[in-house]
Amino acid sequence: MRLADEGAMMALGAKLAGVLRAGDVVTLSGPLGAGKTTLARGLLAALGLEGEAPSPSYAIVQSYAPPEVRLPVLHVDLYRIEDEAELYELGLDDARHDGALLVEWPERVGEYWFRDALRLTLSVGQDGARGLTVEVPAAWEGRWPLT
Repeated sequence: MRLADEGAMMALGAKLAGVLRAGDVVTLSGPLGAGKTTLARGLLAALGLEGEAPSPSYAIVQSYAPPEVRLPVLHVDLYRIEDEAELYELGLDDARHDGALLVEWPERVGEYWFRDALRLTLSVGQDGARGLTVEVPAAWEGRWPLT
């Protein structure tokens, strides 16, 4: 899939919000500046977040809960994670029971952490457009592709 600009990234995030459920995990991979956080911002805005969502790069986890959004979401950035054991301290497994996880840089930890995730991988084209590659797990069948 080709995403021509930031507006297309935000629109994809909004469509994703329309099918997101408690227990879902969406991973966002790609190089720095590919648009991972932009896509997450589009999703969060469609869930009801007013204002701009900060990047979780330094906080590692940014949480959102009703009434701020219609569904609890943890926006996680694993770029600074150096040891997988740190994930236990973040309580990500517990958070999945009530809400959804958006995880940037999932490749920093083992694949078993997010094996049932909808995996979105962004690339940057020479023209600045983004390419999107998607791996769809069984839990997302019937919800992807987005309409």
